[in-house]
Amino acid sequence: MQKTLSILLISLSYAAFGQNFTEQDTLRGSITPEREWWDLNYYDLYVDVDPDQKFISGQNTIRYEVLKPKQILQVDLQTPLKIEKVIQEGKELKVDDNGNAHFVQLQKPQKKGDFNEIIVHYSGHPKEAVRAPWDGGFSWAKDENGDHFVATSNQGLGASVWWPNKDHMYDEVDSMLIRIKAPKGLMDVSNGRLRKVYEDTNTYHWFVSNPINNYGVNINIGDYVHFGEKYPGEKGELEMDYYVLRDNLKKAKKQFQDAPKMMKAFEHWFGPYPFYEDSYKLVEAPYLGMEHQSSVTYGNNYQNGYLGKDLSGTGWGLKFDFIIIHESGHEWFANNITYKDVADMWIHEAFTAYSENLFLDYYYGKEASADYVIGTRANIVNDKPIIGAYGVNQEGSKDMYYKGANMLHTIRQLVDDDEKWRQILRGLNKEFYHQTVTTDQIEGYISKKSGIDLSKVFDQYLRTPKIPLFEYKVDDNSFQYRYKDVVKDFKMPLKISVDGEVHWITPSEKWKTDKIDGDLTTLKVNRNFYVEIKG
Repeated sequence: MQKTLSILLISLSYAAFGQNFTEQDTLRGSITPEREWWDLNYYDLYVDVDPDQKFISGQNTIRYEVLKPKQILQVDLQTPLKIEKVIQEGKELKVDDNGNAHFVQLQKPQKKGDFNEIIVHYSGHPKEAVRAPWDGGFSWAKDENGDHFVATSNQGLGASVWWPNKDHMYDEVDSMLIRIKAPKGLMDVSNGRLRKVYEDTNTYHWFVSNPINNYGVNINIGDYVHFGEKYPGEKGELEMDYYVLRDNLKKAKKQFQDAPKMMKAFEHWFGPYPFYEDSYKLVEAPYLGMEHQSSVTYGNNYQNGYLGKDLSGTGWGLKFDFIIIHESGHEWFANNITYKDVADMWIHEAFTAYSENLFLDYYYGKEASADYVIGTRANIVNDKPIIGAYGVNQEGSKDMYYKGANMLHTIRQLVDDDEKWRQILRGLNKEFYHQTVTTDQIEGYISKKSGIDLSKVFDQYLRTPKIPLFEYKVDDNSFQYRYKDVVKDFKMPLKISVDGEVHWITPSEKWKTDKIDGDLTTLKVNRNFYVEIKG
């Protein structure tokens, strides 16, 4: 009763602010009492995939450490899939269902420090993705030869759309075995390294030795062929493996040359690839692509740009395959550093959208990269804040991509030291290695390491939909300026040029006046700062 009452009060509080969140949103998006008492240790996931019937069945062994003694454990599995039974130490347990949340009544006393496990058996017809990866679930497709071509994608929607788990991002499992039974003649490619193939049942065993977030787990079934290479990386030899449909091998061998180029650029900017133990894989999928950990999926039709388009409108976006670069960038920002709550999804998407222009910076120079990221401002709509509502599985504005990238590009200007900025990006991946984090942690780290209080900059770009408006007036020998449409105490420095001479100024909400020697004929605000200008 207490649990139901607290959820009701949370739902009502959101409703009071015009939000229409439900009890299911809270059960999905919050660290409930039935989640917080136990810590994930290990998954052993087995799934039998039947594409002809669009049906799956299987089980997940969930091993956990008891943090404090409780007897009710929440497992998540989304309809129309059903939990058939839950077993602990040979005994079938009672399960109370509440929509997509299932509350397991444990019989064995749960003692602090113990490692226990339950086995969840389930089956059904999983939700079919309508427009993957944005609308998640199973993609049941066929290749040009009529063979089944199957994949999963589920960011935001949740991994529980196709397998039972603790479906909240705050708690990552330490390691995982993924066993997928595929139709005869087809291959499954999942995360980590392939341990064994049981040929009699065509079951593929993949093992992930690093922590992994739930949405990063995937199934890819198809008539795959494999090729690969050894990359001399910062931590030694890295295996880079590529799995593509048989008919696309020739195209893939040419197009996937962007993969080692990506690795070289991103290890420079972000530090060592975070999953050497699990290798790096690029896997063809029947949808555009997704950042599944060590199993990045690809569906960009073997062409540069975003399905052949340049999202920046500058031409630079056609210098690389968008999906290879962007989705692989998520190995650092999403899979290594992972948000605790989807409201902080900008941590994944802003840094990874920003990685696109850092790739250009590495190969084509600073001006090319600036052209690109500034060009992507045309995609920003400023509809709502980038940070969403906490505790209800709600992400913020899609502006988290290119508004977020331009915020980071602006902060690079404020740091005004490219090597220092690079060490900050590398430091993030070292400080928060294999961790789940909050926005406050990321903001605090960047401010500390830059030596600049960036709190108001983050408040402005992440928590409001407004862009700072820089207003100025020129009158005789004086120059007046201020910021408008900004949060309180916003005083972000700005680089301008007056008749070709560079100056730093620090506008605020109040008009400031600077004297000018001689006649002012031209005034330009440095284009790398994401502000609107009115003069």
